[in-house]
Amino acid sequence: MKNKPILTFIFTLFISLRTVSQCAMCKAVVESGNAEVAQGLNDGIMYLMVFPYVLVGALLYFIYRYKIKSTN
Repeated sequence: MKNKPILTFIFTLFISLRTVSQCAMCKAVVESGNAEVAQGLNDGIMYLMVFPYVLVGALLYFIYRYKIKSTN
């Protein structure tokens, strides 16, 4: 079960993609306007939010691979 933390992280990442990502102020401003603009803003926030998680995940993966390689 060495892969359990990795699988949990991936599962959590995919679940979090479906959540609402707007702060209260942005949501209040956008709700008063066009629904397409609100969806676009939400998608943009999600797009910007995913990349730090992907970069940290890749960094941790390479550190993990390095540790495994150095122990063998």
